[in-house]
Amino acid sequence: MNDVTSDTQTFEYRAEMKRLLHLIAHSLYTHPEIFLRELISNASDALNKIRLRSLTDRELEGRSGNLRIEISVDPDARILRVTDNGIGMTQEDLVERLGTVASSGTLEFMEQLQSSGQTVDTELIGQFGVGFYSAFMVADRIEVETRAADDGAPAYRWTSAGEGTFEIEETEREGPGTTVSIHLTEENAGYAQEYRVREIITRYSNFVSFPIFVGGVQVNKVQPLWRKRRDDITDDELENFYRFVANDFAAPLGHLHLELEGRVNIKALLFVPASAPVQMFRDEHFHGLHLYSNSVFIQDDNRDLLPDYLKFVKGVVDTEDLPLNISREVTQSSPAMERIRKALTGKVLGLLEEWAAEDPERFATFSGQFGSVLKTGLAEDPSNRDRIVSLLRYTSTRTAADELTSLSAYAERMHPDQKEIYYVLGASREVAEGSPNLEYFRTKELEVLYFTDPIDVFAVPHLGEYRDHKFVSVEKAEIKEQAPAGRASVEGSRLENLLKELRLQFSGRVKDVRASKRLVESVATMVASDHGLDAQTERVMRMLNQDYKSESRVLEINPSHDLIQNLALLLEGGEKDRFGEVAAQILESALLLDGNLETPADFVRRATAFMVEATKPKAADSADAQSSA
Repeated sequence: MNDVTSDTQTFEYRAEMKRLLHLIAHSLYTHPEIFLRELISNASDALNKIRLRSLTDRELEGRSGNLRIEISVDPDARILRVTDNGIGMTQEDLVERLGTVASSGTLEFMEQLQSSGQTVDTELIGQFGVGFYSAFMVADRIEVETRAADDGAPAYRWTSAGEGTFEIEETEREGPGTTVSIHLTEENAGYAQEYRVREIITRYSNFVSFPIFVGGVQVNKVQPLWRKRRDDITDDELENFYRFVANDFAAPLGHLHLELEGRVNIKALLFVPASAPVQMFRDEHFHGLHLYSNSVFIQDDNRDLLPDYLKFVKGVVDTEDLPLNISREVTQSSPAMERIRKALTGKVLGLLEEWAAEDPERFATFSGQFGSVLKTGLAEDPSNRDRIVSLLRYTSTRTAADELTSLSAYAERMHPDQKEIYYVLGASREVAEGSPNLEYFRTKELEVLYFTDPIDVFAVPHLGEYRDHKFVSVEKAEIKEQAPAGRASVEGSRLENLLKELRLQFSGRVKDVRASKRLVESVATMVASDHGLDAQTERVMRMLNQDYKSESRVLEINPSHDLIQNLALLLEGGEKDRFGEVAAQILESALLLDGNLETPADFVRRATAFMVEATKPKAADSADAQSSA
């Protein structure tokens, strides 16, 4: 310590503090505007302290009124000032708080990051003891004028350029509190503009408990509703708050107000939007929750507070439990984060379950908007699989096009001897309804679920069982009895000979040809082989990978169909050419319905030839016969 004058003292920073300031000043951080949030947070702490002391200290009685933070700018001089009328500081406070590193591990950690070429995301620096010093990212000099709240306490001015020393001298100040003056560098002069200051406050400090004024106008007017009692919040306040945090002008579908204490302490106000944003699946960074600590903004679009399948939830989570420090990874891996995530997930699922049980209309709206993303939770969150499955909704062969059914309702309608839950995959309900593979199930009045959401292809393997019933595709369902057709059928050796010839005819195009038990009206259908994929899954796989090689599928023919009976007669009559043409058309008709017809030109040519033959006038047939004679 060296005396500059009788009134001014110069202090030398400790060695580790010099190195820390050097790292900060050389832009180790990614978001320099965070410095203002840190200064406002410090001011808020000072206001909280005087409010608490005024409750028990008679000397400070009456000092808790009109507590506020004022920010002023001087663009010409490139100065930004943050003033509070809080607890203030003594000379000893200035030396201890502004002259040393708050955490012994800070410097070591930051130097490790610098040596590895990484940058520090400043959204989490405040609790690591370097919040005040973040102002050196934008300043070439900082002045702090302060006066402690005790009667008769002197005022002091602390000054530093963030290099080797800082100075402290007595000064004049009318009342208790602190003013931090940031002398901005030329390249950071933009922070001395009121509009820029207001933007930063709105983003980072909008819910600080004390009013923040810029140019005499209060900026943080939106109240932190999550800190109010449920009964004290009006519907209009909720809707306005939702619009603020979600940037959505439509009213939310519903909300959840939480105040949890115990293993985890959080206050939260969560909303389910009325409609899904178009970018929800396309934007992997889309998440809707903002993280706060004591009403101070920490991070938006947090992807750790809720799993991805609930990322549509909007709102605010405020907690003191997270170990907020300079490394985001430490926060993500903390046990507290896992407890918060588990608690929030359980509460959101509970809200959806409540809607499903008590407000079916609202839940149907939710399912239509967010059912797809909810299904991804089957793979993402096995621990909650049963709860997610209970929330899934589908249309079926028993429902109207705009009507949804739960798996619980499906199970209640199952036949007494039914062991499996049947489904059919399709690009749409219309496509699924047209599947020939449904004919047996319709005849037997077995309900089949329509899985027409693109995500269903990936969700099916994770459905597992529901109430001990397996999910089985109608393509793979084991059918032990023939669907009743009410007409003659190709049977016995005639059927075996026909199948043998068709297998030869279609060698390389299908895995097998067999008689179908599931067809009633249709002549033929394509089904998956024992270990193969169904048609819709293969279509999705081809969309995702152009080089995907489709597995050979199985052609099933309907032995009781007139065309199959005629085909057997052609084979027995030795008309192999005509047999081949008809057989090819049967196969390609099945492939067309299956969505896997690769040669439509051949199909159309052959169909045209058949139509020409079918439309020949009888007189022409007679003339041809006479000519031949």
